[in-house]
Amino acid sequence: MSGGRLSLLIIGGYGTFGGRLARLLGDEPRLRLLIAGRSLEKADDFVADLRSPKDGSEGLGSSNLGATLQAVRFDRDGDLTEQLTRLRPDLVVDASGPFQSFGEDPYKVVRACIGLDIDYADLADSTGFVAAIGGLDAEARAKGVFALSGLSSLPALSFAALDVMAPRFSRIDAVAAGIAPSAHVKIGLNVVRAIASYAGKPVSVLRHGRPALAPGLIEAMRVTVAPPGVAPLRSRNFLLVDAPDLALLPGRFAGLQSSFTGVGTEPQLLQRLLGFAAGLVRLKLLPSLTPFARLMQRASHGLAIGEHRGGMFVRLSGLDAAGKPLACGWHLIAEGDDGPFIPVTGVAALVRRLLGGVRPESGARPATGELQLEDFEAEFRRFSITTGIRAESEGAGLPLYHRLLGSAFEGLPPAISAMHAGGHSGGGARLASGRARVERGRGWLARIVARLIGFPPAGEDVPVTVRFTADGEKEIWTRHFGDRSFHSLQLEAKGRDRHLLAEVFGPFRVLVALVPEGERLRLVVRGWRFCGLPLPLFLAPGGETYEEARDGRFHFHVEIGGRLTGLVVRYTGWLVVE
Repeated sequence: MSGGRLSLLIIGGYGTFGGRLARLLGDEPRLRLLIAGRSLEKADDFVADLRSPKDGSEGLGSSNLGATLQAVRFDRDGDLTEQLTRLRPDLVVDASGPFQSFGEDPYKVVRACIGLDIDYADLADSTGFVAAIGGLDAEARAKGVFALSGLSSLPALSFAALDVMAPRFSRIDAVAAGIAPSAHVKIGLNVVRAIASYAGKPVSVLRHGRPALAPGLIEAMRVTVAPPGVAPLRSRNFLLVDAPDLALLPGRFAGLQSSFTGVGTEPQLLQRLLGFAAGLVRLKLLPSLTPFARLMQRASHGLAIGEHRGGMFVRLSGLDAAGKPLACGWHLIAEGDDGPFIPVTGVAALVRRLLGGVRPESGARPATGELQLEDFEAEFRRFSITTGIRAESEGAGLPLYHRLLGSAFEGLPPAISAMHAGGHSGGGARLASGRARVERGRGWLARIVARLIGFPPAGEDVPVTVRFTADGEKEIWTRHFGDRSFHSLQLEAKGRDRHLLAEVFGPFRVLVALVPEGERLRLVVRGWRFCGLPLPLFLAPGGETYEEARDGRFHFHVEIGGRLTGLVVRYTGWLVVE
């Protein structure tokens, strides 16, 4: 460190990932950030943008706030010793890529750093690059520097999640991980080139405990990303990608039988087209998708259709300590534009540890195990990012809402958790009673729907009782408003609708996400079916529906309506379990 500041050279500092890393670290006054790339003009423009005031606040890296910023020219094909000696960084972070195409001497930047006693880290996603960096371990140890490769979502974050879940198992048979980017993320060209390089070509995986080859972007796995306590992402297929995890997992778990790493992009139609193109490569009708990388990038930008949220999952399956089958999954969801920052949070955490005097052991190696999950989650707190673990095989016998909410159930207000604490597969019935106010829609279609389902007429201070009857893992809810009653069936949805509550009214099935929010449990409609056939979400029955703890008592607010019907019914009130 010079002048009390850690000097950090970011190769590709104005690019997709390097730029996000600079933004994440730009408010740290103990840093000197060298924003590097082949174009000094682009680096200057990026630094000027970071320094410019936004939202009425002073820009990052200004004279009064944050890191010292400097735009520099750096050419990885130039004289590396001269450039590094002149810039004098303490740490070099390679955020460029694609690492799959670094040519005959892929480690020349790493070796140059080691030769000049400079620490090194990268965001490599190339299996070969990350797995083979250990060949420089002796040189790095002799120089007393570290060189960490793959300090990204895969494998650094995925292995941190694995390390948290692994103690639950006596034997681990299968590991799967995947990234689900938001449809609105502007994917960088280097990322697309990396994916295109192995589309339709053999990717090394484990099958039945033995090395096998599977076609990239063709083999698929369907997963619903669903951290406890937030609305899950829509179920999607994840297509096989060549990630470093596939090479590193057999060394982490002896006896591992199966491995998979995938990407699940939206819209899924675009992903299916990508899989079709990969099939042409597999059939040798196309030599590679690499020449089409720019077209693929434009298509992903032009078809930004879907939710503005993304996610990630890591899943283990095997046996628990008692020898019983266990499946456990770590899930992450990032809202809006926060997801693209996840791949750089590992480097940010590493830098903050260095600033705090915590230094990795010298040597060159993959970055798995260097950071704990809590290091990543400390960075996540700056964003709208939710994570959580679901022990999928441990939910048997729990009440319905407890199974759906997982660990988030424990955080519900007592008045709400008590209302849903019974009705599990042990059988029996419970009764709750209270008072309600009922409003009814005035439209003719709303009146027809209300009559068909049996919703109560409008009224003030209406006596209400609700009987919860267990039927296996299902619950029958029978509601009495005065002398009028109607019932519905509630159960845990399966398949594509996994982790959602399904409520059945005759031929209609409404799919609902349970989302705790302070003293409330919000019920958010995520889809609906008629006789099993999916219907458009924008026509689904909806409205503000939630359960709430108020003065220690359970209150409900249920609103049902739609674009075609307008308000059908709204009933609010309170209940006490008898």
